[in-house]
Amino acid sequence: MYEKTKNNTQNQDLIPISKWNDFYAYPTVGALRQLVFYDTNNFCNKVVRRIGKRMYIKVSAFNEWVETNQGVA
Repeated sequence: MYEKTKNNTQNQDLIPISKWNDFYAYPTVGALRQLVFYDTNNFCNKVVRRIGKRMYIKVSAFNEWVETNQGVA
């Protein structure tokens, strides 16, 4: 759905929020943090995975969340 910004042959499904823009140009890290903070349309439960102190975005769940929430937010 979104184009990768770097040529990375690994197909990672969990990406740390702070490293999101190393793989994808959109949305920005700041926009992701805002979605997490406000929990827009149940974003945290569907997309964010917490492992220890770190927060990760599950790419497949993010793509599904975007498709189901088009024009809602």
